[in-house]
Amino acid sequence: MNVGDAARRSGLPAKTIRYYEEIGLIAPDRLTNGYRDYSAEDLHFLIFLRRARGLGFGIEECRTLMALYRDRKRASHDVRAVAVAHVAAIDEKISELQAMRATLGQLIEACHGDARPDCPILDDIAGAR
Repeated sequence: MNVGDAARRSGLPAKTIRYYEEIGLIAPDRLTNGYRDYSAEDLHFLIFLRRARGLGFGIEECRTLMALYRDRKRASHDVRAVAVAHVAAIDEKISELQAMRATLGQLIEACHGDARPDCPILDDIAGAR
């Protein structure tokens, strides 16, 4: 199948599929005319990548997961370790976002929201507070 068909069937944009090829995540065959020829296995890996990216895994984590997926002699604890590390990163990001939200909430409460030009939100962002 060509890249357009692979895009429709995988749910990924053609540009993303070409990028995944460029960085070595997938390697479709080439026809004699030079066009990419995606196999059923390539499509399966594209769907795998779409799902992994949807779960927030980065490109290098996806590379690791793909290698583990392809390795039928893998140990499941290796896969689990990647997922555990990813959850830890998500938890850290959640904490950072909660701290940002708390800070912004305090700044919003301190702002009068009236016609006056003084603004604690802008003062804080500018470091003047």
